[in-house]
Amino acid sequence: MDRHTANKAVLKPLRAAMYDFSEAGVRSALEHVLATDATCRLAHPLGEMTGPQELWQNAFAPLADAIPDIERRDYIVMAGPDGEGADWVGCGGYYTGVMTGPWLEIPPTGHVVHMRFHEFYRFRDGRVVEIQALWDIPEVMMQARAWPMAPSLGREWHVPGPATEDGLVPGPWDEGRATKGVAHVVEMLEHMKRHPAMGGPEVMEMERFWHPRMMWYGPAGIGTGRGIEGFRNWHQIPFLSAMPDRGRYVDDITYHFFGDGDYVAVTGWPNMIQTVTGDGWMGIAPSGKRIEMRSLDFWRIEDGLIRENWVLVDILDAYAQLGVDVFRRLREFNKARNLGRIALKGGQA
Repeated sequence: MDRHTANKAVLKPLRAAMYDFSEAGVRSALEHVLATDATCRLAHPLGEMTGPQELWQNAFAPLADAIPDIERRDYIVMAGPDGEGADWVGCGGYYTGVMTGPWLEIPPTGHVVHMRFHEFYRFRDGRVVEIQALWDIPEVMMQARAWPMAPSLGREWHVPGPATEDGLVPGPWDEGRATKGVAHVVEMLEHMKRHPAMGGPEVMEMERFWHPRMMWYGPAGIGTGRGIEGFRNWHQIPFLSAMPDRGRYVDDITYHFFGDGDYVAVTGWPNMIQTVTGDGWMGIAPSGKRIEMRSLDFWRIEDGLIRENWVLVDILDAYAQLGVDVFRRLREFNKARNLGRIALKGGQA
């Protein structure tokens, strides 16, 4: 078995433990998979942790307390080496269950909720030594009717897995396919950076890279767009209007691209730096402040073109860097909300 297929196999018991979620099962699986000094980087406000015990205590235990029947569902599991030779496994999916308690000051809903995740695991000698992960926390706020910021321009919904239902990529790892897929995505991104500094939208040559029926699944707060026009209208135009210097600080960031079958992934902490000089992005006023951003993405290539693109951005961290405390605003909402636990009991028919 090649090492990338083997690394996916190492993660399988952890994924299984989080599907049939129990404290004993998940803690045991975390301790088996993670190195004791593994660096675990999660979305704001969860932050950075070290090792399986901190990851359990500071991230998973509070989440499981709020959603006692929580389960994990992966629709993408892929692996490969990045450009520097480090080995990664990328997982995309969502956590789901009935939210009966508060979490991160988000009021309980008493209903099933879903929270998308992109989790990237860096392996060394068969153990996870680093995690870079984003959980779509604003998505949970929206389901609790507690999102305190501007509405999304794109469509907010329960983002689906791959249309081809082949995201759990089997082995053996194919270097040729992986290299070709990564090259396609990297060239696409290089063309994206040409606009607006080098000309209008035509300089991106988007039709060379994207399927005409592409789906761009953005994070909650931005939403989903379909087709090149949907992507540009609901994400790219507002984003570039606010931060036209996107792509100018590549020497200060790190990308980890890797491919597996028809899938390509990128992670980086951070992997974008730009300056908020204009208006139009998520209702944020221009501040002239340069911010770092974490965007953890998956692409699926079909017939040589990108058909689907799953994107998570640490939206809450971006707000925080701009001096906007989303959780303070949430607490203002909560003055009229009950944050107590919800006890669901069946009534009589």
